[in-house]
Amino acid sequence: MKKTYLFLLLSVLSINAVHAQDETSVSVVKNQFKINMLLPGFVWEHGFDAKNTLYSEASIGLGYSSNSDNSNFAFYPNINEQFRHYYNLEKRAEKGKRTARNSGNFLAANAIYNFESISTNDDYREVIPSFTIGALWGLQRTYKGRFNLEFNVGPGVNFDKYETEFVLIGNFTLGWVIGK
Repeated sequence: MKKTYLFLLLSVLSINAVHAQDETSVSVVKNQFKINMLLPGFVWEHGFDAKNTLYSEASIGLGYSSNSDNSNFAFYPNINEQFRHYYNLEKRAEKGKRTARNSGNFLAANAIYNFESISTNDDYREVIPSFTIGALWGLQRTYKGRFNLEFNVGPGVNFDKYETEFVLIGNFTLGWVIGK
């Protein structure tokens, strides 16, 4: 009788082990490099575990401001750091949707440093360095041919030498994943 129970126990454990090996785990890429084309920049995304990454971007930002007399476009270098949590990779895989190269939806803690403008209208006001922190919801899709589309949005707080204000953070990029 004890041999029967032992045999059943070992059978159940071995079936579970075989079944677990059949299920491929969906995970973010360990290292991913991208080139953004709309507002030129470079991105490195490093995977810590199956669902979390550190996203680091150096790019050119675009700003617009106006008053009753003038309007002003400004281009400025910026650094964007995000800690991302991809929350729907398994669901996308179950539906047969693409998850390669971090194609999924994410929540992120975001920090952006905007440097002084490299072009500005002197008739308006100076564009000064600022620091923005916030929380984001976003999506990233990488298609065949490594074409990459990304969108994220969320609330934030912007700090500069004159004021602190609540802001809406938004970003849309088109680019290509490079490397493996």
